[in-house]
Amino acid sequence: MQASDEEFEKYLAEAIDNVPEPYRSRLENVAFILEDDPTPEQRQQQKLAPYQTLLGLYEGLPLPKRGGRTKLLPDKITIFRNPLMAVSRDQDQLRQNIGHTVWHEVAHYFGLDHDRIQELDSRRKP
Repeated sequence: MQASDEEFEKYLAEAIDNVPEPYRSRLENVAFILEDDPTPEQRQQQKLAPYQTLLGLYEGLPLPKRGGRTKLLPDKITIFRNPLMAVSRDQDQLRQNIGHTVWHEVAHYFGLDHDRIQELDSRRKP
């Protein structure tokens, strides 16, 4: 499926706005980046097999591991346009997939593991 840059950016902005509280209001010093595809280095760092895809990536030091340090470089959440479009059959599913990916990466910023992310994600509105 395809989406224009404007549509994709609109869905991404909506997804960021829809991060559930109390998480949304506690996001600080996080840059959201939109890229077409993960780099070979990002794929290698994530130990992805050639057939695996990466929809989003959190890079930074999760809040629980900071030990009170506040003077850090911005954390980075990258959302990958082409993989998200490839796994989406229509605009509605693309919007949902972007929302899920943004939430998943934000949850990593807060140090949540995959089980807790899944639990909280099941409570979110689609």
